[in-house]
Amino acid sequence: MYVFDRKTKLLQRNRSADLPDPHTYDYVKEEIAYRLADRVSDISRKFVIGVDLGCGRGHLSKYISSESVNVLFQCDSALRVLKQAPPSSDVLTSNVNVDEESLPFRPGSVDLMLSCLSLHWVNDLPGVLKKILYCLKNDGCFLGVMSASDTLFELRLSLQLAELDRLGGFSPHISPFTDNVDMGDLLHRAGFNLITLDVEEFVIHYPNMFCLMDDLRNMGESNAALNRPLHMHRDVLLAASAIYDERFGTTRQDGEPGERCIPATYRLLYFIGWKPDPSQPKPLPRGSAKYSLKDIGKIDQIAKEFEAEMAASGKKEKPN
Repeated sequence: MYVFDRKTKLLQRNRSADLPDPHTYDYVKEEIAYRLADRVSDISRKFVIGVDLGCGRGHLSKYISSESVNVLFQCDSALRVLKQAPPSSDVLTSNVNVDEESLPFRPGSVDLMLSCLSLHWVNDLPGVLKKILYCLKNDGCFLGVMSASDTLFELRLSLQLAELDRLGGFSPHISPFTDNVDMGDLLHRAGFNLITLDVEEFVIHYPNMFCLMDDLRNMGESNAALNRPLHMHRDVLLAASAIYDERFGTTRQDGEPGERCIPATYRLLYFIGWKPDPSQPKPLPRGSAKYSLKDIGKIDQIAKEFEAEMAASGKKEKPN
């Protein structure tokens, strides 16, 4: 099933590279790349071969340390964007022009696969996850972040209400995003082990809705859904801007007295999964626990019994 127009998305991203100063609009991706790189540094392992899938202008590589990765392949489908990804000052990097849905790596050749905001435009997400698993070595790590459901919910709601009022119905102007339950299920079905997911959000304020939409377009993040409308009526946009300000607008704290601004919420879904390996920890057999959760109300009694057992065996230590 195809949801996104990949050719349109490629054109949008390559056009963003032709702007006079495209780095001006990298503030969201830079912040998220910094947060993802921090999670890489939390893993107490050095990865020999890493891949940054959908690297953009090298947002992630500038924060990756040589203490974490030896070699990092920066991969992106938008060639003009990829050419703007500089080599890292700390890690050996190599730029590769590849489609995120068609990975060129040999099976079992990659230690660490990274994805920073590149999977929310993929049509066959289950297939891509299986290909990533196929490329990873045993006990290899897949770590990434993608836009979660309710990202830019203020913009979505404002456009919908404006179209309902002006046109009697609405079209999808914000592309669909994956939620944490779906992503966890997809990772599990693809074959990953030790899966962990968490969601965080941050809010950026803009002078008005039109500034937000301009920045999204210049980021290369305009709508690319196949069923998207090809144009929007001017009166719908004006109505949506008024609704946005009325429902979500606030007074800017650091601006001129009475200056208004609107918030845009970015919800981020972080995930990590590992390719199965015999060395990985395994859950204990069902029923092997000494105590049951139903005994949680008897914790004081259990502690006293444990202390008595320790005293009888000549030990004075207490349970953790």
